[in-house]
Amino acid sequence: MRRRSRAKNHRQINFDEVIADTLAAGELSFLEQPVARSIFRFVLFAALAAGIIFEVRLLALGGWEHKYYFGRAEANVNQEVPLIAPRGIIFDRNGVPLVENRPIFSVFLKANEMIRAGEREAVLKAGGEILGLNQEELARQFEDPSLLKAYDIILKRGVSRDQAIAIKSLNLKSLVVENDYERYYLDPSFSHLVGYVGLVTSEDLNENEKLVLNDLIGRAGLEAYYDETLRGENGAIGIFRNAEGEVKTVTRKRDEFPGEKLETTIDAELQKYFYSRTLQGLINLGRTSGAGIAINPQNGEVLAIFSLPSFDGNNVSAALSSSNRPLFNRPISGLYAPGSTIKPVHAIAALGESVVSPETSVYSAGYIEIPNPYFPDQPSRFLDWKAHGWVNLRSALARSSNVYFYTVGGGFENIRGVGIEKLRQYWQKFGFDKKTGIDLPGEAAGFLPSPEEKESRTGQIWRVGDTYNVSIGQGDLLLTPIELLSATSAIATGGQAYVPHIKKTDSPELLFDVGEWRSALSEVEEGMIDAVTETYGTAHALNDVPMSIAAKTGSAQIASNTKTNALFIGYAPALNPQIAILILVEDAREGSLNAVPIARDVFRWYYENRLR
Repeated sequence: MRRRSRAKNHRQINFDEVIADTLAAGELSFLEQPVARSIFRFVLFAALAAGIIFEVRLLALGGWEHKYYFGRAEANVNQEVPLIAPRGIIFDRNGVPLVENRPIFSVFLKANEMIRAGEREAVLKAGGEILGLNQEELARQFEDPSLLKAYDIILKRGVSRDQAIAIKSLNLKSLVVENDYERYYLDPSFSHLVGYVGLVTSEDLNENEKLVLNDLIGRAGLEAYYDETLRGENGAIGIFRNAEGEVKTVTRKRDEFPGEKLETTIDAELQKYFYSRTLQGLINLGRTSGAGIAINPQNGEVLAIFSLPSFDGNNVSAALSSSNRPLFNRPISGLYAPGSTIKPVHAIAALGESVVSPETSVYSAGYIEIPNPYFPDQPSRFLDWKAHGWVNLRSALARSSNVYFYTVGGGFENIRGVGIEKLRQYWQKFGFDKKTGIDLPGEAAGFLPSPEEKESRTGQIWRVGDTYNVSIGQGDLLLTPIELLSATSAIATGGQAYVPHIKKTDSPELLFDVGEWRSALSEVEEGMIDAVTETYGTAHALNDVPMSIAAKTGSAQIASNTKTNALFIGYAPALNPQIAILILVEDAREGSLNAVPIARDVFRWYYENRLR
């Protein structure tokens, strides 16, 4: 019984419980610790920040950035491709075109197709081997993110027929040969007048929202000045794609409208002759630089205007490295000492200020001398180009006597002279300190010296010798050729000068009016006629042209008197002027004598072809 009882009370040992108790009470037990509050705060803050960022981004996508992303999404399926409008044609006064739009082949890159079809390497190879493009430069362009925004990008314009065939034979989806046009310039005699165009840049696109990729924009001349008129209105086609990027429909959204034609006052035949004759004169002298302008003084119409050396508007890059600055438009941007061509204006000033009368005579022994306060035994001598003897206003203009104009400009002996301050007033009356407003870009304004400017610039006071120098068109007085010819026009018309203009207009604008000195203008005109008709006149070589001509020659020393620019101004017929011309020959060998033969032939051509 006891055995049973003992057996009945025996407890069976469970191994799992022993191990659990041991772990709970022994060395293998561990102490539970609460998680730090900072961790909860960090997790909560991170979750909250992520939520805020998500909400803000969601609001942005659905709010202020909605239009941007909607536009991108729409562009992926509904793309607008511009149709470039042909530029308007520029015509001379008789309807002769000065520029053409010629059909060409151009190679366009469809950037999206290149990426979608994996044709990047094939395009680079074709660009280098067929089109002659720089592959490294092309590869850099492909990295531009804005590339994807454009549908068509011009890789090369004006490719040959063989190049077009070679590109088509590659069967690349992203390279397309399309019909295009190029602006073609017909004659280098019109280069500075007409200017040239170039493809728009990213800067152009940012500055003018009317421009689109592949547009042409005027860079110089009339092309630039009347760019908006000539450019016209671009059209557009719409391209709709499905979700896989396949083109489903192509629709015309807007028609393109060609640019307006530009009718000018230019006489193309006169310009070609004037240009070629001046160029031949420069070649005969071994010189390269000069300019010519012809205007109608009755209304300011520009009949011809050119600069030498010229350039090929179809290959402007070839002119960029030339040391003769062929892109520089000398007639409107060049500043030159006028030499003796300023003497008619100074003669008007002398009469207008009653310094002399038309009959007042001055003796030219070939020079005048004024005392030198620092070295009394070394007087300052100012030279004439020759001894002329006794001269009055008319003969002084005809002979171009320096002594006469030293005297009436700065004063000598019993003649007080006009003086620098009054001379400046007359210069301003004739518009020498302002742009004429000719409708070409890049016009400069003349520089008029003054005692204050000289002292500020050099620290030296103005002396009578400075007045003598500017009185004969030397020193610091600088004018543009177009300013000088506008002053000549005022003499031709009896006082009125009109804004020189190239675009045809029925209402010419008055530039300035010096008709208050009509009597003086008439006297000066007589002196300019004598320069042609009298045997002693500096322009007597024009006397055999069968119409009356009023003229003035000039030679301006430059580069520390080591070089001479030759100038000529004149108009005809003298009593009813229809044309006024200016000729400039830079670095002439024999001064004004180099310009007179050119003037003679131009006047004769005009008489025989336009007046007779």
